Amino acid sequence: MAPPSPLLAVRASDGTILLRGPPSCDQHFAFNRDSGSSRCITFSRDGSMFCWSNGRSVSVVKSSDSSVLLTFDLPKTSLLDFSPLGRVLVTWQPYSKTQDSPQGDPNLQLWDVQTGQLIKALYQKKVDSWCPTWSDDEGICVRSVNNELHFYENNDFNSIANKLHMQKVSDYVLSPGGQPSKVVVYVPGSKGAPSFVRLYQYPVLGGPTAALANKSFFKADRVTMQWNKKASAVLVTASTEVDKTGASYYGEQTLHYLAVNGETALVQLPKNGPIYDVVWSPNSSEFCVVYGFMPAKATVYNLKCDPVFDFGTGPRNAAYYSPQGHILVLAGFGNLRGQMEVWDVKKYKQVSKPQAPDATHFSWCPDGEHIVTATCSPRLRVSNGYKIWHYTGSVLHKWDVAEGSELWEVRWQPFPDGSFPERAVRYQAAPSELGSTQTPPTQAYRPPALRHLPATPSAKLHEEEPPQNLRPGLAGPGLSKAALKNQKKREAKKAAKQEVKPEPPSDPAPVSNNSQSEPSSGDPETDKKIKNLKKKLKAIEELKEQQAAGRVLQKNQLEKMQKEEQLLKELQELQIGQ
Repeated sequence: MAPPSPLLAVRASDGTILLRGPPSCDQHFAFNRDSGSSRCITFSRDGSMFCWSNGRSVSVVKSSDSSVLLTFDLPKTSLLDFSPLGRVLVTWQPYSKTQDSPQGDPNLQLWDVQTGQLIKALYQKKVDSWCPTWSDDEGICVRSVNNELHFYENNDFNSIANKLHMQKVSDYVLSPGGQPSKVVVYVPGSKGAPSFVRLYQYPVLGGPTAALANKSFFKADRVTMQWNKKASAVLVTASTEVDKTGASYYGEQTLHYLAVNGETALVQLPKNGPIYDVVWSPNSSEFCVVYGFMPAKATVYNLKCDPVFDFGTGPRNAAYYSPQGHILVLAGFGNLRGQMEVWDVKKYKQVSKPQAPDATHFSWCPDGEHIVTATCSPRLRVSNGYKIWHYTGSVLHKWDVAEGSELWEVRWQPFPDGSFPERAVRYQAAPSELGSTQTPPTQAYRPPALRHLPATPSAKLHEEEPPQNLRPGLAGPGLSKAALKNQKKREAKKAAKQEVKPEPPSDPAPVSNNSQSEPSSGDPETDKKIKNLKKKLKAIEELKEQQAAGRVLQKNQLEKMQKEEQLLKELQELQIGQ
């Protein structure tokens, strides 16, 4: 029996609703809109339950028929989550003190979903890592308390089964899956000591010798740690707030790999610049990294941290694998124009290139066929709304908020793994009354004074790199004929530069900036000066060409051009003296 269409929960200033997923995209017949100002929403891990807080109470209903399971009088609740098997509901409200309670009241509650009884009330002042983390079978639960980790077993929160205490554990991530559970922890550096990440297997939580893997680094103010689905390896993105070289506004990032077998590596990224996104493939054997100064590169790596496929450069800062792992979307959101590149990962062939301008949210539907993009407040307070797409670029459903209202959140109903089988990738756009938003071809900007003149080829601000397969002995599938032709041209040009062709010595003559090899003077210092002068003269020639094409030069560039005569004179004197 095919699973039902996934639900889409929509939280807005005018209430909370549930929609039937694509292709119908209509309101769930059994769920009555809650017109209250909803603070948060969540589904259970298997999608069977839906929970929300409307500022008056917290309600839990069945997703299928919206029958009420539980209601809690918790008006201040602002965060919600379920344990993996849906046995425990976690609610959190901001910590506060009063005259009657100078120590404050416990603000983190764990509720038994079966009975509605309170299991445990705890203090959790910080919103970071507010929710305890469970193993998939709920045999182990971990919570960060005062820079140490507390482990509970079988949802018994009255006794701590184990502890991991080190010099200020700042962050942790519990492995997905069942037993044996593993945990990766981060300890920031201090007083000249490096930061480090260690990987342990529960219940062996001793010192460094008990760690399955250990990685230390000096450049890390914070880290992001991600397990793959099989819990065999972790990717750690280490970030500094400030790049001391001044090269990047975003600070400095490095990417590290740790495996449970003890292997560690620094992932080598061939382009300088920030790391925007790192994401594991659902098959756990590959990961994609989006990195480098704009236009950014995107590359897929294997578990040996060797590059497998390079998507070239483009305006992107995020990557999203489909739940089945057969499709990858590279996107440029935030301060970029919302371009999405949809790729068939098995063939490494581009499927579509739609645009979702001003999108602040992107997520895959569990069926691996549809996606939702949304413009939500407070990230953007104008043009709030969402679109449901087919991955081929067709817009199937569109909704814009009414004037004076705001969209706050959209969330797909999750389903257990294997609920939706992988389908063959389609390249023809799915039928839709709303059409598609394929990216139109862009043209270079031309000043108004030059628009009546015929177009002339001009130098590009950035050299665009086409996609290429990096597996040894394989040509890049998915490359167009033009891209392959350009790639061959670049390789031929590179090979030509490496060839050294001897030239007969010539008499001193006016400088020629296009010469590939020059006679030697016999004095390395003189040769070096000649080379530098020719380099400066060549740069001046390029500035002249740009000025002739109508480009307005900056003050320092004009000053550089004024030095041409002086440089020519110096060069001639050096060549005469040879």
